[in-house]
Amino acid sequence: MYITTQQAVSAVAADAVTRELRDRAEITDALYRFGLGQDLKDGELFASAFAEDAELDFRPAAAAWGAEPPLMSGRDTIVTTVLAMFEGRVDTTHQVTNPRVAVDGDTARLTALVEAQHLLIASRGTHALLKNLYDVDLVREGERWLLRRVRIDNLWYTGDPTAVFSG
Repeated sequence: MYITTQQAVSAVAADAVTRELRDRAEITDALYRFGLGQDLKDGELFASAFAEDAELDFRPAAAAWGAEPPLMSGRDTIVTTVLAMFEGRVDTTHQVTNPRVAVDGDTARLTALVEAQHLLIASRGTHALLKNLYDVDLVREGERWLLRRVRIDNLWYTGDPTAVFSG
């Protein structure tokens, strides 16, 4: 069978589109793993979102109510710190909306809105609802995209911030 130049060009273009769509899905999935890993308190799922040298900066969001959490560096530190902060104390749900993705080779930039509900287990009437803007740098590792830098800014919140950070 003979393949024309136009067919070959079309096939290459289709492959490029397929790769871009796959990348965008994987990039967004990294943020889904971040949120759902916390919600399920699943350390393996949560860790799967991060590059080994990841950085998580929740300081801009926490400044909205006067909290001063540390800058977290390294996948293991992030996973241990965040999950320990909520384990047995807080139930969370994270909803990701409006993801915007820009891919540049093996790096990418993602912005998204994330609504995070925090509910104290011991006192279900104590909760905080946060609407945060996530600004994320990612890196490709094989076929998977991983969060390298996550900066979280708070747009608004309602409720009691002790549902996020203990008093």
